[in-house]
Amino acid sequence: MNATTLVLGGTGKTGARIVERLTARGVDVRVGSRSAEVPFDWTDRSTWTAALAGVGRVYVSYYPDLAIPGAVDAVAALTEAARDAGVQRLVLLSGRGEEEAQAAEQVVQRSGLEWTIVRCAWFNQNFDENYLLEPVLAGEVALPAGDVPEPFVDADDIADVAVAALTEDRHVGELYELTGPRLLTFAEAVAEIAKATGREIAFVPVPLDDYSAALEAEGLPSDLAWLIGYLFREVLDGRNASLADGVQRALGRAPKDFSDYARDTAATGVWNA
Repeated sequence: MNATTLVLGGTGKTGARIVERLTARGVDVRVGSRSAEVPFDWTDRSTWTAALAGVGRVYVSYYPDLAIPGAVDAVAALTEAARDAGVQRLVLLSGRGEEEAQAAEQVVQRSGLEWTIVRCAWFNQNFDENYLLEPVLAGEVALPAGDVPEPFVDADDIADVAVAALTEDRHVGELYELTGPRLLTFAEAVAEIAKATGREIAFVPVPLDDYSAALEAEGLPSDLAWLIGYLFREVLDGRNASLADGVQRALGRAPKDFSDYARDTAATGVWNA
């Protein structure tokens, strides 16, 4: 098997953690991003050949999300290019409860390559490494989320599962559905962050149309604004209000609890007003 592992989205929430872990293990890692030494751009397929050259295993993280129109076709094209380049194994980051994501999973599963699917709940790190950081800092998190609970999962758990799948043969052919150990509403999650920081942070439910309009008014790119609206409208409708055992099956341990995430993140100072 070719020695190099390509980590697409290698500067993102999960990718950067995977790169760090693989590097610590002495694995030859190639970061897949537009700014990398050997660039990879999902929208420019002329970059794919060089990025895949000499690669044996690929972590496939589609930006911004597999729900975006055209994502499944892009993953299919990438899978074909990887097969042609001699790649042996794909590990796909997927979204829980997303019809389009599951179509991408099927593309990878039918590729003829070794594969592992890492299907994830809503990331804890959306509160400190993504668009929810600013509202947390401002002391008011307004979201179109009601009382539907979500089993928030930690990016460190995702990275640990992905690294195991990239480096150990026993995960080939496995679909791991990753969640945290308990269900929380967004209001409860924000309350956990407030407790960990010792700050007053309010959660305010808002209508989806108003929220989407506010995102666009703030200048968020239209594809990201659409994606966030899609997630709150379609995915956070209760379909994912259950726990799964992917972390336990892959790693033999319990997933990280949201309160531990909140405590550890608060200690970094990132949420200090």
